[in-house]
Amino acid sequence: MAYIKEIATGVGALACAIGIGFVMQNSEAADKRYGAEAPLLQPAEPVEMESIEAVNAANAMLDVQQIKLTSAEYDSAIAIPATDAEIIKTSAPPAMPDAPDAPAVDMGSVNPDPKCKITANARAMAAAMVELSLSAACLPNERVTIHHNGMIFTETTSGAGMLSMRVPALAEEAVFIMAFTDGQGAVAQTTVEDLGDFQRAVLQWKGNTGFQIHVREFGANYGDAGHLWEGAPGTIAAAVIGESGVLTRHGDPSAPEPLLAEVYTFPMDANVRNGDIALSVEAEVTQTNCGIEIEAQSLELKADGAVKTRNLTLPVPECDAKGSFLVLNNLLQDLKVASR
Repeated sequence: MAYIKEIATGVGALACAIGIGFVMQNSEAADKRYGAEAPLLQPAEPVEMESIEAVNAANAMLDVQQIKLTSAEYDSAIAIPATDAEIIKTSAPPAMPDAPDAPAVDMGSVNPDPKCKITANARAMAAAMVELSLSAACLPNERVTIHHNGMIFTETTSGAGMLSMRVPALAEEAVFIMAFTDGQGAVAQTTVEDLGDFQRAVLQWKGNTGFQIHVREFGANYGDAGHLWEGAPGTIAAAVIGESGVLTRHGDPSAPEPLLAEVYTFPMDANVRNGDIALSVEAEVTQTNCGIEIEAQSLELKADGAVKTRNLTLPVPECDAKGSFLVLNNLLQDLKVASR
């Protein structure tokens, strides 16, 4: 629960139990879907549901229990699977309660040491992205946590104490807090006028424990051009012209206890197609995560500017299930889009 507690420090939490879609695939099906060299996926937070049975590589039955879901404040080729006959799915309820507003963050305590000059700048870019820059010459090679409207991830400054990145905005008046572990930091703000032209979904977690967003746009199958994931994330340029969405990943996985985030952005305003976009969260059972509980949090930017948040805690099957894949349906809401 350490990851959720860390998030709660910045944005608070409120829990209520509900159902979530869940799938496990065996190793053979996973190889067909992702290829034998599939990258590891990444952590998750808490729905109580009945135990779900899934077939592993040896056809033994695995019971996955005590999955909890809550609402809270605050380019490589892939083989298409031949069959989904061994996949068992369950659906989440049609509606979930809205999360209350996150509490305000006290910025008065940021950068308390006047001897260490820390500056930050934010500049709005295309596709409702923000270019962030941080200068802290007195803090080279240091872990810094980026906070923005519920999204949290960690980066590491360069040997000169510099940092530069592009981050998807989750608010038109976008405020970014960059905090070091010693309490020092800086705040940067900019106006993102085109935010309303894009739909966004975020998955964030702690550590390298196995989660990825998978997107299948307009009926695309795994391995098709419309299948976006870490291995084929799309481009910001394509999102700007309305050709497709784009996945971006944020955070330094080599940092101690890293906080990582993945964001899917779709151009609602520039889109010229009608149809559905399927969103799922997938995780491979690996030596790193087998037999433990992994946690993550999802954030979805709504049309009215509100951010809907869910926390997931998932007990991963024991290590004899390594190579199997967990697929969570309905943690992220599918999108229905129409041409403009």
